[in-house]
Amino acid sequence: MINLYNKLLKKHGKQNWWPIISKNKRLETCLGAILTQNTSWKNTEKIIKILIEKNLINLDKLNKISEKKLSLLIKSSGYYRQKARKIKGFAKFLKSNKKITRKNLLDVWGIGEETADTILLYAYNKPYFVIDNYTKKLFSRLGYCNENIKYSELQSLIINKIPKDVDLYKEFHALIVECGKSN
Repeated sequence: MINLYNKLLKKHGKQNWWPIISKNKRLETCLGAILTQNTSWKNTEKIIKILIEKNLINLDKLNKISEKKLSLLIKSSGYYRQKARKIKGFAKFLKSNKKITRKNLLDVWGIGEETADTILLYAYNKPYFVIDNYTKKLFSRLGYCNENIKYSELQSLIINKIPKDVDLYKEFHALIVECGKSN
């Protein structure tokens, strides 16, 4: 598995993810993880820029804005009504001061495994390897698994073969995404 990481690193170079635009890195990362569901990063970036212009990379303001108004601002992200509801639910969760754990994130409506792990890895620097479609496709193409493997099974397969290291997890995932986008 480390051999694959090294090959991807040699081919694509260091990725240094997560691309951040605003001053509130953590909240922007969390919102990006929600907004990028079922859409491209290009669309997500456009929406994040709109949220920055409207000063909405701010927990208090996210809690105050109506779901309807938020949905209109993020319309080009696709599934905008659902995403507005997810963002509002996530903002409410953050305001509750509950501990940021995988279980607690998964209890928030609209936050699934991939989004929770993205939030934990990139926003909170917790060692959770993100499994996305690029990861499933690459690992099935290389014969590590079939494309229908369960999220948790592929995640276990990967983390049991590489050191438990947040920076490695981030870089490896980013390299997998870059590989998937370029193939």
